[in-house]
Amino acid sequence: MIQLKSYLKFILLAFVVLSVGCDKDDDDALTYEIPETYSFDNVNYSGQTQRLAMMSELKSYMTTSRSEAAVLDANRLKAMYANDAANANWSNTYDDSKQLKSKTFENAQTDFDTLFEALATASQSTVAGSEGVTGIIQSLDGTRSYLVGGDGLDHAQLIEKGLMGACFYYQSTAVYFGDDKMDVDNEVIEEGEGTAMEHHWDEAFGYFGVPTDFPTNLDGLVFWGSYSNQRNDLLDSNQKLMDAFLKGRAAISNGDLETRDEAIAEAREIWEMIAVGSALHYLNSGITNFDDMALRSHSLSEGIGFIYGLQFNPDKKVSNQEVADLLTTMAGSSDFASMNLYNTTVEKLQQAKDELAAAYGLESQKDEF
Repeated sequence: MIQLKSYLKFILLAFVVLSVGCDKDDDDALTYEIPETYSFDNVNYSGQTQRLAMMSELKSYMTTSRSEAAVLDANRLKAMYANDAANANWSNTYDDSKQLKSKTFENAQTDFDTLFEALATASQSTVAGSEGVTGIIQSLDGTRSYLVGGDGLDHAQLIEKGLMGACFYYQSTAVYFGDDKMDVDNEVIEEGEGTAMEHHWDEAFGYFGVPTDFPTNLDGLVFWGSYSNQRNDLLDSNQKLMDAFLKGRAAISNGDLETRDEAIAEAREIWEMIAVGSALHYLNSGITNFDDMALRSHSLSEGIGFIYGLQFNPDKKVSNQEVADLLTTMAGSSDFASMNLYNTTVEKLQQAKDELAAAYGLESQKDEF
């Protein structure tokens, strides 16, 4: 009987402890609203806005190379990349401390300087482009023209899409979503910027290139924002990525770090899918237009840029070696300097497309992008 009483007391005590624990969890459960727009207090990502604008100016200058009369200055290209205002000849005024180069993945910075030199050298050509010959090549219907190297690479597209990955995508998914930027103070509020953690999250959002009321508002989309919208029909990427940013910022402001981490994983995943979907789109275009070297070069250079960028997401579904293998299948090498789009084949492009789609579970949709 004594043993039975002791046993019953133990059961009762366990029940009380469990009940108290449950009540405490219920009391401590965080409840808060997630807004439908990026309308939080103390938001500032002006540095990211400036870099997006710099990239837009750089892109505009690079594309003037499509005219035979436009010779590009390598020093100006590098100055725009590093925000050397004295030589960049900007149309706008930018903060001296803001630049694209310093925010690019460090080991990739010299690669882009080399690409700037290659583009500037190519722009000096006065002959039509062909295999082994740098110059402007026209589409078969005569409506489009692109400056390409003797290797068939459209350097302007490779630079733009490459920097979208090695700078913007890298900064958001790896740097600002990383421990060094997220494991920081979330108590002290600085007027206009919020806490250190809130500010870092806002800076990650700034690289997305969308308005605060996206996707209801599709005005002014740039770079990743534009490509998210282009892939939206198949991926529902607009709402998914915006929801992740809204969820994460609301979680941070309410001290809900578990939900913040969920939002980081969600944002990394759908952003990666935007890059993959875009790469598949340009592989499809390269295959469809294979006999039109101008369209092939232009499309595949964009596809190369998107695949190259996959390596910068810490949660990527493919390894760096798999990224290199995809590039090698497409263009003969994972090194920009050794690629050659004149030597690729439809079979190689189809192989790269199949492997990429399989890695991301997009086999049933791969022909739709």
